[in-house]
Amino acid sequence: MATARPTPALGIALGAALVVIGIGAYVLSEFASITALIPAIFGVVIAGLGVAARQTRREKLAILGIGVLSLLGVLGSARGIPDVIALLTGGAVDSTVAAVAQGSMILIGLVLFVAAGRDLLG
Repeated sequence: MATARPTPALGIALGAALVVIGIGAYVLSEFASITALIPAIFGVVIAGLGVAARQTRREKLAILGIGVLSLLGVLGSARGIPDVIALLTGGAVDSTVAAVAQGSMILIGLVLFVAAGRDLLG
């Protein structure tokens, strides 16, 4: 019997976390920028892929989708790395909310990317 892969459950949980982060960033930024919802959009799709991986015979394809989306999320948020570093070291940033959201997106994306890679390769 095949062992269940952890990425679908992780995708659902961390996808939900991205939805909360995105909506929270949008609210905390006083609805100033729709781009604050980008983590939420990624989160919905990643969580959806996690559910699809559990309910269909296309588990590996869904895990691959989670891996690709998580990598895209990391690369898209990479421009915020200087702000994240400044925030962590006590420096000033233009938007604390944006720096936290981008840092969270990077961290969650890296976790999902590694998990998907382990499931697909190992």
